[in-house]
Formats: sequence, C-alpha cells, structure tokens
Amino acid sequence: MPSQWRLRNPDPEAVRALARAKDLPPVLASLLVSRGHPDADAAERHLAASPMSLHDPFLFRDMRRATQRIARAIHAGETILVHGDYDVDGVTGTALLMRLFEVLGARAAWHIPSRLKDGYSFGRHSIEKAEATGAKVVISVDNGTSAHEVIAELGERGIDTIVTDHHEPPPGPLPEALAIVNPKLPDSTYPWRELCGGAVAFKLAWAVAQEMSGGRRAKGELRAFLEEATAYVAIATISDVVPLLDENRVFARYGLKALERSRSHGLRALLEVAGIASRALSAEDVAFQVGPRLNASGRLGSAEEAVRCLLARDAETARAHALALDGLNQKRKEIEAAVLREAREAARAWAERDEHPVLVLAGEGWHQGVVGIVAARLVEEFARPAVVIGLENGFGRGSARTFGGFDVLAALAGGAPHFERFGGHRQAAGLEIRSENVPAARAAIQARAREMLAGGGFAAQDLWIDCELPFPEMNATTMRHLDRMTPFGARNEKPLFLSRRVYLAQAPRQVGAANDHLLLSLRQGEHVLKALGFRMGERVRELALGTPLDAVYSPRWNTFRGDTALELELADFRTAGP
Repeated sequence: MPSQWRLRNPDPEAVRALARAKDLPPVLASLLVSRGHPDADAAERHLAASPMSLHDPFLFRDMRRATQRIARAIHAGETILVHGDYDVDGVTGTALLMRLFEVLGARAAWHIPSRLKDGYSFGRHSIEKAEATGAKVVISVDNGTSAHEVIAELGERGIDTIVTDHHEPPPGPLPEALAIVNPKLPDSTYPWRELCGGAVAFKLAWAVAQEMSGGRRAKGELRAFLEEATAYVAIATISDVVPLLDENRVFARYGLKALERSRSHGLRALLEVAGIASRALSAEDVAFQVGPRLNASGRLGSAEEAVRCLLARDAETARAHALALDGLNQKRKEIEAAVLREAREAARAWAERDEHPVLVLAGEGWHQGVVGIVAARLVEEFARPAVVIGLENGFGRGSARTFGGFDVLAALAGGAPHFERFGGHRQAAGLEIRSENVPAARAAIQARAREMLAGGGFAAQDLWIDCELPFPEMNATTMRHLDRMTPFGARNEKPLFLSRRVYLAQAPRQVGAANDHLLLSLRQGEHVLKALGFRMGERVRELALGTPLDAVYSPRWNTFRGDTALELELADFRTAGP
C-alpha cells in the first residue's frame, strides 16, 4: 500500500528563535521544534541528555522498603534470588543485579523461566527455584506485577518478594509483595513512567548502592559499578523499544559509551562476535546485532545461555557463550525464514482484504519463539494486522502485530471466548488457544475487525517527513549537526528528509542474498550519495536513468574497512513531477 507523504511544518518563527538562542543550524532547530523541544531550555535538556537529569530512585513508591530488606539480607547472609525474564530486558536486568550483589559480597542466585515450558512471569517453577536455593528474598526483573498467587505462596513459606517491573498492572488489588517498584502503578508519583524493566532494575541497584553507602551518594566501587552498568541499561532500553526521551535518552546515550569501553567479558565477547567491537556504537548496533543474539536463546527455549554469557568470569568462557548465542541466532533466522515462507503461503487463502482485514494464521510446528517476528514481517508485506499462531500437540501460542493505528487488542477481544488467555496493547498482543478453536477464533476476530473498520478499510500509512532539503545540503557537515540528536529510536526517530528531482548516477542494482534490497547512486549536479532501500528490490522496475526522482531518506554514517562515509537509507521514492 503506497505511503501518504506528509511534511511536518514547524512554526517558522519558533525555528528561527531557537536557532538564534542556541546558535543552531536551521535544520537542527527545525527538528527540535517539530519534536516537542521548542524553547531553549527544552532543546538544551534534550541535546545534553545529562546524567544529572536522572531522577532520584527513592521517588519510587516502596523503594525504601525494598532497599532496607535487601540490606538486611546482605548483612544476615541470606540468599537473594533474582527472578528474571527470557527477553533482552529481563536478561540484562538479571545480570545487572547479579553483578551488583557480587560487588557487595552478597549471597545470590538467579532464575529465568523457559519461554516454552514455563511461560511468562512467576509460576510453580519460581517456588521450586526459591526453595532449592534457600532464598529468603526474591527480586523480580521485568515481571511480577500481576503474580498474585505465587507471591502469596512465597510469603506463606517465609520468603519476601520485591517486584521490579514496568508493565501496566491489571485492574484490582496488587500482589501482596513486600515492595513493588514499578513506575506505572496507579498511585505512582515517579516523574517518568516509560522505563524498561532493565532500567527499573538499575534504579533498584542505584538505591541499594546508596543504602549500603550510608548516604545519598554511592561510594567508590559501587559508583564505578553503576557507571559501567548503564551498558546493560542501554541494551535493555533500546531493545525494548521504549521512548528515547527523558531518562531513557540518558541511559541510551551514556550506556552506549559505557558499552564501548566495557570491561565485562560477556559484553566484550558479544561485540566481538557481532563484529562491532572496534567502533563507536549506535542504537542500531544494539537493536540489530547485540539484542537479537541475547534474545535468541530465550526465543528458542531457555535464556540461560544469555545470562551465562553476561556473567562469564573470563574471556574464554565468555567467547564460548557468545559463539553459542551467535549460533542460536543463526538458527532462529533459519526457523523464522521457514515459518515466514509457510505463513506467506497460508495467507493466500485469506487474500480478500475487505472480508479478511486481519490475517489470522496458524501452523502445526511453527516455532512459538518466532511467531511475533513473523507477524511483524507479514504486517509489512500485506499492509494489515497479523496474528500468527504456532501449534503443537493440540495447543497454540500466538502473537499479534498491528498496522497503522488499528487497535489489534480490541480485534482480538472479539475472539476472547475461544482463547485460553490473551493480553497486550493496541500495537501488539499475545494469546494461547487450543488448536480446535482456531477457526472459530479467526471468524470472530475478522467479524470484530470488520465492525471496527465499518467498511472503510485501512488508510494508507502516513510517512512523516521532517524537512525538505536541497540534495547538496545533505552533506557531512549537516550529518554532524544531526549527530547531536542521537541515539535515535522510539519517539526520537531517525529524521526523514525529502530531496526533489535527484537523478540516478548509474544503473540501479538489486543486492542481498535474495536480491530483495535496492542499491542506488543518487546525484544532483556534482553531489552524489549512495542510497540503500531495504526490501525494495522489486521496485527496480520503477527506475530509469535520466528520469528525475523525489526521494525520502534518512542519512547515516557507514564505516567499511576503516573508512567512514555518509550514505542514505531510502524510505520511499517516486518519479518527480514537472
């Protein structure tokens, strides 16, 4: 479905005023104004992203109770169990707290549920692990806000639970934990609610460091630990796709620097295996190189391999774990490709968009660890929401992803009577279902979606363009100004520019293993830049030498064999008008 190009139009006077006040080039001032930083103070806060702007961890409800109980456990020699989760957020937060307790000389163990065997959050496995380790305190990472029954049973067994989480609590009372540290609690007064789970774990670590230092500042080794630990938080923040604003922007920017110079054997090994150890790191490096490797073991079964890598005590052990994660990630890609091929074929039976506005696909043997990724790919290809369900032994787990602004959770609710359970939010959701109920659930979801769309269908997605720019002005100087806005991510997206009437400097090429990408050389006058269009290979037929184009793109630095050059990532293009 063609994108609707929309050009942002920030107030010209506000742009000029900000440019004058902060001595900024117009292109940077325009970006800041259009992204909600219109005055000098707001722009300075965003550009500086200073660690001094991080909020006091004791602003969390229950933080004092949590740190006092942890301090008592450390002094009494009690075992603390860190109960994580199988995604990047939970894995990095688990490693962070385990490193903290190592610095403090505390007795600690860790536990990560199996995605396929245990499912999300607390369960019987949590009680068994706590008793097996002799834990007197359990600290959750990235889960626990709705684990009423298990937390109550742990309490009956004399085990205190401290929940650190960032998920929305369900309606009704909260679990009877000793403390719940979550910025999204209904009565929370914490200033920033969009932290990821790893960042909440860091806030707990910061508060414990202060508690153990006897004041408002962490001292000595603990302070050094916290600075290094921002590397874990950057990985979690970027991988969990939380808004890169406020504290998250600080964590991402300074955490990437901490990751570059990290002394952690596990982190170093991951960077080396990914081939990014000897360069300045970007958010994209984390999102596409580090995050997927850490996620791979959790997607295919147990995330323990990822935790062991991050906690490795020597370079040799760390490299062995990193290579294992690299192999699992490659296997994940192969599984994902196979499921995607079968899902594409299955989608042909539901091609009629008005009758089937949501793709609901299920397959026996489709790996449940990759259904979310496959659903996202189908949304891109078919321009409609997708639900992909992996079936095994009469039972299925599925993931849903939306298209545009459509509320996919509301559509799923139409099939609620047929699910074992489901939940999520407007953009993404998950479900569990018995195999025999899939046809009825599909019909109910489609019916609800048709009601929601009321015969109107899906509108073309808007492609918001930040600025129209003469092509020769997209140069290294401009890019260095744009670097002040990094790291880019959710709510601080890579800027998109429109340059009109550019020409092909040479014939276009299809590249990639499946010729699915497009490599262009664009010129206007003497100014020439390479441009890469991901998954645009089939559009090569739209191009011809000598025909002017209007191109929408995002600029980026590309380093190859030690040389760094400016290049473009195409978002869209079309033949230029007269």
